[in-house]
Amino acid sequence: MMEDHKIRNMEEFSAASGISRPTVSKYFNDPTSVRPSTRERIEHAIAKYDYRPNLYAINQNRKATRSIGVIVPHALDPFFAEVVRQIEQSCFQAGYRAVVLSSHGDPERELGVLDLLHSMRIGGALIAPLGAASNVERLHKFSDDVPTVTFDSHLNGPQAFVGTDNFQSIGVIVDYLCRSGEPPFFVDLPTSNSNREERRDAYIRAMEAQALQPQVIHTPEDGWDFEEAGFRIGSQLIERRALPTMTALCANDRVAIGLIAAAYDKGLRIGRGPGFALRVAGHDDHPMARFTTPALTTVAQNFQGIADTSLAILFDMIEGGAGMPGRREQIEGKLVLRASA
Repeated sequence: MMEDHKIRNMEEFSAASGISRPTVSKYFNDPTSVRPSTRERIEHAIAKYDYRPNLYAINQNRKATRSIGVIVPHALDPFFAEVVRQIEQSCFQAGYRAVVLSSHGDPERELGVLDLLHSMRIGGALIAPLGAASNVERLHKFSDDVPTVTFDSHLNGPQAFVGTDNFQSIGVIVDYLCRSGEPPFFVDLPTSNSNREERRDAYIRAMEAQALQPQVIHTPEDGWDFEEAGFRIGSQLIERRALPTMTALCANDRVAIGLIAAAYDKGLRIGRGPGFALRVAGHDDHPMARFTTPALTTVAQNFQGIADTSLAILFDMIEGGAGMPGRREQIEGKLVLRASA
């Protein structure tokens, strides 16, 4: 067999390596169960042929533990924390357990946790990828072996995806802000994923639909320090007297919280009506959005809907033993009116 031939299954790997199928299977069940010399031969062959076993198939054959791997960019981000809470509860009710890992905004860490899940006996995975920083090829390869649903940020790949319909949700809040006061300018996200692009594009489309000029404030830095980005941009705009309008729509609530803090620091009153200098709105319905001063107008993402739909698709894949290539489920957001706008 040629070394560049794609090894598709354990039978072909056994033939290529010259090691019996039962021994190979025994190794992948438990590497310590074979002799050290045999283990060395198998691991040499794994490296030589770049072979990754279909752990899903192995797990099905050996009645794998009912575990679901969950990867998020930041476990402490309130959006992901709430989605994970819903996933854990639903997994428990369905007789599964969730193994939650964070990539901490680091593409190398994302690859590391992918490899960790690949080595575990998981039945499937729910992944919120970093986005542009992700190694898309590796994520695709992982999903070839393990039933996978992506959520929040899609990769435009073969994986099923569940997330908020950003064009609907941004359209709803742009429409409200335009009807109730000055048209909004838009404060972008400081990190590159599909949400950043979609929400910006949705804002532009919604403004143009009303024959209004879109005004986008770009945040130059990358990373996940959204509040810091909002505070920095807000401070700069206020200090330079460069606010495009007196209504700001932020790409997420964390950016809006930073902008509200900057306005307070510079002595601007946030709210609607006489005596107020600036309206601020966000997106997501961050758990702290009700407790900002003033409380934040936003679009609520359906946390439970995202979690439940993602799991329903994944359970269908696991129990049916087949993928759902390209399936995309988008969930509408709900306008939440509070004092900030």
